[in-house]
Amino acid sequence: MFHRSKTIKGLLSIVPGKQRLGAYRFLPIFFCIGGVMEWIMINVRIGHETFYDVYRRKKSERQYQQKITDGPLVLDQHGAK
Repeated sequence: MFHRSKTIKGLLSIVPGKQRLGAYRFLPIFFCIGGVMEWIMINVRIGHETFYDVYRRKKSERQYQQKITDGPLVLDQHGAK
């Protein structure tokens, strides 16, 4: 276990900016990783769909299912003119 901890500390010490930025020196790395993940979800097609195509379809299906479970909309004839 201690050997693994030393290995991780050694890898973390490679990243520059320890004195000036402290733990915040890793933020640019995670920001870039997040940007790459977002780009992949928008642009990379798996089969014929991207992540957002699936998200929009599922959202539409949930809205349709909700309308079905709510039942038909009945208008009050006395209130409408």
